Amino acid sequence: MIEQRIGCSIRDFFARVGEPAFREIEAEVIRELATGPSKVVATGGGAVLRDENRACLREHAQVIYLRSSPDELHRRVRNDTVRPLLQVDDPLGRLRDLYAIRDPLYRETAHFTIETGRPSVATLVNMVMMQLELAGVLGPAP
Repeated sequence: MIEQRIGCSIRDFFARVGEPAFREIEAEVIRELATGPSKVVATGGGAVLRDENRACLREHAQVIYLRSSPDELHRRVRNDTVRPLLQVDDPLGRLRDLYAIRDPLYRETAHFTIETGRPSVATLVNMVMMQLELAGVLGPAP
């Protein structure tokens, strides 16, 4: 949705106008989505950096933190050339730094935390659905 709004890739937008401008647009989109009809929204990793985003998500959504260690994240994204914040000499070091800042914010915002490890996507989706059912947010699956 953000890429549709800005008319280019997030990476290009970062390079052209920088992270602060991106975070402004990200906050607008989060506000619109969180207060609109029910849907699943996958935010970017830095969405929790702003107090207003955390408050909006916590108040208007069921936030699920899919928690992974920096080492696991590095394994998944080590060949990624799209994520602007990881285009550095030491991406694992950057992931560890980002994790140290963001993990407490994710925990503060989330209604549920699921340790991801290495399950398949289908298994992870089932874990999310079961958590929402147990919490009474969703009815039992048919």
